[in-house]
Amino acid sequence: MTRYMATRRAVVAAVAATGVLTLLASCGNQTKDEADDGVPSATSAAPLADKLPQAIRDKGVIKVGSDIAYPPVEFKDSSGKVVGIDPDIADALGKQLGVKFEFENGTFDTLITGLRAKRYDLAMSAMTDTKDRQNGVDPETGKKVGEGVDFVDYFTAGVSIYTRKGDDQGVGTWADLCGKKIVVQRGTVSEDLAKLENTKCVKAKKGKIATEAFDNDQQAQTRLRSGGADAGVSDFPVAAYAAKTSGGGNDFRIVGDQVEAAPYGIAVAKGNTQLREAIQAALDAVIKNGEYKKIVAKWRVEAGAVTEAKINGGT
Repeated sequence: MTRYMATRRAVVAAVAATGVLTLLASCGNQTKDEADDGVPSATSAAPLADKLPQAIRDKGVIKVGSDIAYPPVEFKDSSGKVVGIDPDIADALGKQLGVKFEFENGTFDTLITGLRAKRYDLAMSAMTDTKDRQNGVDPETGKKVGEGVDFVDYFTAGVSIYTRKGDDQGVGTWADLCGKKIVVQRGTVSEDLAKLENTKCVKAKKGKIATEAFDNDQQAQTRLRSGGADAGVSDFPVAAYAAKTSGGGNDFRIVGDQVEAAPYGIAVAKGNTQLREAIQAALDAVIKNGEYKKIVAKWRVEAGAVTEAKINGGT
């Protein structure tokens, strides 16, 4: 999932999609440690299990709100299983904490609301850590709209422009978007940046950017592919993946440079400090033990890797 304010992004190579997510956090002797329903118990040998809030330990499950239509970060493979960078990292965290991370699909712009309403314990969906999101501020109006969230930062990514391959409509830079129609995913940093660029276009009297926002990035890609827009704007890993895989690599190409790399964060409700610190400790552990390195290498996104789990590192 930058702003002028900070991006959901990263310097990342295109990604190959395969692999099946297991999301089952196992540790120690499974015959002894798993509950009857197959979920690891709170008494498992997971080294960081005691850091979790007791209510989550008792359930054995962390519910994760996510827009599961954002390959390669999170998406469903041909068998319908949830796979990608985020689910693989969640699986590794689950092994440290002795719980299962259970991904639940939702539109991106409703994830923080769902977190606030306690439908989810976490939101993990390529979400850029920004001060506005931390403070519950609408980036367009600057007004307070909620209590905000805390982030555990786990990756870095930037935003890129992509066009139809062989039909770039003269778009090569952000300034070239003036007077063009673009597609984005609603509620993302990409949409925020498009709005910011539009103010520059209007001020320079170069024509407005007509922006069409969709519930998910795949809908935006479909619109562009059909000729309904001149360009799309998305996180670099996602744009690169689309350029590599859509139509066998014949549908799209990335143009220009990605902008303002910023951290992706796992969102936790304000005040839920015990869960936040447990996630931070688990992420630091998988970075230290090498599991994190294997995951980013698997998805070919090593350039976006972080070396430590920071809290609220976005600007």
